[in-house]
Amino acid sequence: MDISVVVPLYNEAESLPELSAWIELVMDRNNFSYEIIFVDDGSTDTSWQVIQQLAAGNPSIKGVSFRRNYGKSPALNTGFGMASGNVVITMDADLQDSPDEIPELYRMIMEDGYDLVSGWKKKRYDPLSKTIPTKLFNATARKVSGIKNLHDFNCGLKAYRLEVVKHIEVYGDMHRYIPYLAKNAGFGRIGEKVVQHQARKYGSTKFGLDRFVNGYLDLATLWFTGKFGAKPMHFFGLLGSLMFIVGFIAVAVVGFGKLYNMYAGNPYTLVTSSPYFYLSLTMMVMGTMLFLTGFLGELIVRNSPSRNHYEIKDKVES
Repeated sequence: MDISVVVPLYNEAESLPELSAWIELVMDRNNFSYEIIFVDDGSTDTSWQVIQQLAAGNPSIKGVSFRRNYGKSPALNTGFGMASGNVVITMDADLQDSPDEIPELYRMIMEDGYDLVSGWKKKRYDPLSKTIPTKLFNATARKVSGIKNLHDFNCGLKAYRLEVVKHIEVYGDMHRYIPYLAKNAGFGRIGEKVVQHQARKYGSTKFGLDRFVNGYLDLATLWFTGKFGAKPMHFFGLLGSLMFIVGFIAVAVVGFGKLYNMYAGNPYTLVTSSPYFYLSLTMMVMGTMLFLTGFLGELIVRNSPSRNHYEIKDKVES
């Protein structure tokens, strides 16, 4: 099969027939063998009934419905598990992503050799309250992930080599960082294509401004786990050791200062009267706790069943 189109959705009953017909038209025009996988993320409207009707009229349409709303990432992860096409295309169900982009995305994967191609909605039909935070968010994501050529990490329109979606796990709200997940999994050929962005035709957006706050927290999580997930002692142990040493030196300075003043006959105060003494003790205690956190993290990693699980790209045996 050439292409699997994965469409996560939540309360998009009005747009589904038009989107399905549009995708079918593009596929037939280019003689692609394909499947369309609709993942209903616990919709409360008639989305699932519409999907069932569409599937009854086209054997290439598949669907799955969650009992409740879990989020876009679980929906994508489920769709990736069902996909079997050589190239997997993801797009939103709100008709803001154009299926006419599919042939070029397919070509970039199959002919140009990309592992993943992300869409870039260079010209957007969104209010400034959404576009300005999006630009700041993408700038931060580029800096942290090291993927300098992507301008729109969160664009729903993406193309993947099948091998990519079978080797990454999308959970929580990590759909924003699928290129970063792919890079961490060893798929470094990541490209970008300017795609057409259309104004929403039906309904309203399902995402609020809280996604920007959550997005930064998720990015910090990915950065930390990617850099220190397999070696937590390198982070907690180093930071804890530095804090302990600085605290110990500070305590020593306070103590030696008192002893010097005692033997020199100078006025002196009790060590416990100095706020620096308590700050130093606090640093030593925190340093010890951080070091022990790193040590416990190492014990957990060492006992993990996947500690020696490595993705092998290819193998030659005699």
